Amino acid sequence: MTGPLVLIEPYADRLGGHHQRTLVALAQARPYSLVIAPHGIVREAVAALREAGARLVTAPAGHQAAVLLAASRLAARLSRAGLRVFRSRRWPRFLRRLPHQITLIARCLAEASALRTARRLEPGAEAVVILSASEALHGATALLGGLPHLRFVHEQVTTEDATVRFLGRLARRGERQALAVCPTQAVGDQFTAAFPDLPAVVRAFAIDDGRRLTDAERDGGRTAFDIPTGEAAVCLVGGWWPYKDVGVIDAALTLLRDPLHLVVTGIPLDGAVLARWRDLPNVRLHTVPGPVSESVLRLVYAAADAALVTRRPGVGKESGLVMDAARLGVPLVVSDHDPGLTARLSGRPWALTFTASAPDALAEALHSVIRQPPERPGPEATHLLGMWSAAGQADFLTRTFASLRTKESRC
Repeated sequence: MTGPLVLIEPYADRLGGHHQRTLVALAQARPYSLVIAPHGIVREAVAALREAGARLVTAPAGHQAAVLLAASRLAARLSRAGLRVFRSRRWPRFLRRLPHQITLIARCLAEASALRTARRLEPGAEAVVILSASEALHGATALLGGLPHLRFVHEQVTTEDATVRFLGRLARRGERQALAVCPTQAVGDQFTAAFPDLPAVVRAFAIDDGRRLTDAERDGGRTAFDIPTGEAAVCLVGGWWPYKDVGVIDAALTLLRDPLHLVVTGIPLDGAVLARWRDLPNVRLHTVPGPVSESVLRLVYAAADAALVTRRPGVGKESGLVMDAARLGVPLVVSDHDPGLTARLSGRPWALTFTASAPDALAEALHSVIRQPPERPGPEATHLLGMWSAAGQADFLTRTFASLRTKESRC
């Protein structure tokens, strides 16, 4: 099982996150794989993929693929226009949700275009995988794309309204050609509730590339942000999306009794909040405008005694931040928003958990870091969180795809 893969990454044009890292790692594990990035790809990933010998495609191959991608881009423009028009809450809820429904259609069409391209360029691939798939219209994507495939569904946020559900029902037979891979059990449960007839398995998305931070990188990170030896530092990485509880951080920082360096990077961020933190007496704020490259991201983690991860209660998606910290060997300060994750981290000397949405609990955890930084996680931390090597993940995808093809041929 060492043949090439077809790796489709619709988010390859976005700098930051673990999408490009997983894409590159899988391509390195399976030389001569076909990488399809329908919306383009960041320069940093291009160089790494070329070194891995991957074939990179950023344009549709064939008339059908071109038509589907053109339709996707038209739908995406309509969605953006709708978001501007129906942004006010004075509009009925179904109109406010309409642009998001059009976005689901746009994603479906772009994925189908990529599948058509894969069908033309690599019909004998060991596995065809959409690494960051839409959370809806799974059967329609397979039917329009004309190719069985695996779909990594990272979260179940935007659900299908009546029109999109109708389109999904029309393409129900396409679901025999798709299998969803959910990164956590919580996402898997949500997915199964929404799509009870579509097969799904649970498997972590993030990959352990074995590139832990070195002592030289840690010294360099401290130097880069002018953080003296012996002074505590915590990093806050990633854009401030609604499921992230920035409010609890805001309140907790006002409760600090001792100085703490806070290194912040991500996009989007709230400038007013950052200005408020900069004025707090015990906060030494360092900001890195995002998005940032992998090398800069490593520098941010290297400067920190711990990585801070906060989510609102009930958020069960895979946290790339938690996975990054374990992969790099950085201790964690993490909210107990996900019972499954909390159970895995319980009792680990490199992970401090605190009650989600409780500022006083977070403040106490930060004081623990200030008094005595936690131990660094060893290589076993990634295994605890369900991460695999790139070779192990590639083998899993190949076996799962072969199983899907077998089931499809029997139908």
